[in-house]
Amino acid sequence: MTTRDLQRALAAAGFDPGPIDGIHGPKTDAAVVAFKAAQGLRARPYVGPLTLEALGLAPDLSHDVPWMNEAAKHIGLHEHRDHGVLSRFLRSDGKALGDPRKLPWCGDFVDTCLRLTLPEEPRKDKLAQNPYLARNWMLFGKDSPPRFGAVAVFWRGSYHGISGHVGFAVAWDAARRRIKVRGGNQRNSVSDVWLDSDRMLGCRAPLTFGDLPVLPGLSSAGAAVSRNEA
Repeated sequence: MTTRDLQRALAAAGFDPGPIDGIHGPKTDAAVVAFKAAQGLRARPYVGPLTLEALGLAPDLSHDVPWMNEAAKHIGLHEHRDHGVLSRFLRSDGKALGDPRKLPWCGDFVDTCLRLTLPEEPRKDKLAQNPYLARNWMLFGKDSPPRFGAVAVFWRGSYHGISGHVGFAVAWDAARRRIKVRGGNQRNSVSDVWLDSDRMLGCRAPLTFGDLPVLPGLSSAGAAVSRNEA
């Protein structure tokens, strides 16, 4: 775990560590203290196993799942503040939906991460035609239980509607039946957020990759829960 990893995780959790520059300075310490206080941990700048677990940094499984490692590189990018950098990333797989400031780009983020790391993974039917519509990701790969790195698809607004959200599964809170998701267009940025599992339509896994790791258990106590990712 590097300082940049820590800063990205703090930013994704909604605690501003200042610039994500790998320098552990006063702003990073202040963000650690604020995060720990919100989690009911002793409010001090020390970062130990409990803090890492609460931030979703323990265990670190990203290196085993290449698209999760790719997604983690971009945590903290905001559609307005970092518009140029974010837009270049979304175009880096050869195509993009358009301006992330104006369009819902969760599907674009998932598609880019997977195309860059699993270029041979097939797409079919509506997903091949339009990977930017979140619900089309229910056609990706194969059905999967919630696992680390699985593509998690959610309804938004109405179960029977067309609107949705898509991201990658990061962790599970069994007590509260919430799933932590890494994705784009979450708080207008690339971030990790908690969603209620009763909104989940399903999870999918790639055909060209082996078994995904078991989803780590984490507590979402005191954390904000996303209700609308538009």
